Amino acid sequence: MLSQESSVARLRSVIDEFLKTRLTDKLDKLSDEDPKRSELAAQFEPRTWVADAARRVGQLQAVTHSLKAIHPDARGTSLYATPQSLLKHGLVGSHCLNEELVSDVVGNAAALDVYKFLRLTHDGKTLLQLAQEGDPNLAAALSDDDEQARAWMKAFAGLVEPRGSAASHALAKQIYWLIGDEPADDAQFHLLMPLYASSLAHRVYQTIQDDRFGDAAKAARQARRERQLCDRDDREYRDLAVQKLGGTKPQNISQLNSERGGNNYLLASLPPRWRTNELKPPLMIESVFPRFARRKPVRTLITELRRFLESDPDKTMETRDHRDELVDRIIDELYDFAAEFRALAPAWSGDPRCGLARAETLWLDPDRTLTDADFSDEWHRMEWPAEIRQRFAAWLNKEMGDKLPMGEVEHRHWSDELGHDMRWKAQIDSDWRRLNGRGR
Repeated sequence: MLSQESSVARLRSVIDEFLKTRLTDKLDKLSDEDPKRSELAAQFEPRTWVADAARRVGQLQAVTHSLKAIHPDARGTSLYATPQSLLKHGLVGSHCLNEELVSDVVGNAAALDVYKFLRLTHDGKTLLQLAQEGDPNLAAALSDDDEQARAWMKAFAGLVEPRGSAASHALAKQIYWLIGDEPADDAQFHLLMPLYASSLAHRVYQTIQDDRFGDAAKAARQARRERQLCDRDDREYRDLAVQKLGGTKPQNISQLNSERGGNNYLLASLPPRWRTNELKPPLMIESVFPRFARRKPVRTLITELRRFLESDPDKTMETRDHRDELVDRIIDELYDFAAEFRALAPAWSGDPRCGLARAETLWLDPDRTLTDADFSDEWHRMEWPAEIRQRFAAWLNKEMGDKLPMGEVEHRHWSDELGHDMRWKAQIDSDWRRLNGRGR
């Protein structure tokens, strides 16, 4: 009995804390003399609020596959389909979520606080799950009137129930699918209505966010740069796109869409592009940095960095870490870009048509030291790495555009980032050991 009383008390504490927090948030916006304060306090009395929530929950529907993401004004059917109810097959789909399923909610955005209430947890289960199970402890926590509590729990459990019969809508996507042999016969078509796999999209978003910005992902990228072992893979998503749903009101699409700020990742689904294997020397240009900037991954990273800085983020450690993470990824691309020129025949920079700055030829064509004594002497003086760092910093400052006041401070920071990069330093050290004393 003591255990049951303890469970009921803890459930009441969870509910009271939720209501107290929401009431405080609303009261903080009012003056001490505002007459609405007493009215709000009455509304957030547990019995009053729960009764109102049980009434308003009918304005919401828990879904895993939403129509609202197709068009916000569509009024057709959305579905709540657990992974266990779906056909198992070899492709990635909602059936793969299992215990990782996070339900979405569509309906009146003004009633989403009810869903937040039902997502409160107790002993590893949400209030919604307890309501579906008819948990007696939850009933006792909601009301001393058992009949009233059971009615409220039944209303809450109805959140996952389908609403009406299946129906399409003029604003929904529709596909007429031939199921017979006679396309001239309308009766031999089924009308299919594709829905947005909201729960799956949310899981994909969380995974990509963690792979891009999570602490473990950052540690994996750092280990790769330093050529150290790491328990986690370093994962990249090339040609990633973001689809914004709901505009300035993502909550009008669904609860999970609101939690993502309307952002939904789209993985690249493009045919492969033909790329010739022939690498040509960078002749008749003064610098390779403009060519480097045209690479799509580099262009994407520069755009992301510029937009981030233009947003005027708070001057916090998190901001600095995110900025430096983007710059480190640009440097990774620069390292790979420079490595490609090593596939060219040594001394390609000796071509009269090569107009690159001397520091860039020393950087990109180190094996020319084997046949060119003057070039070797310059290379071994090791003045060129500092100039490359300066050229990189000047290039990145320029790429940030006219809106951002990039100056000497930023120039020095970009230069230091490249100078401290472990792959950059390791490559120079490796070339020095390989070339030192040869061809001179």
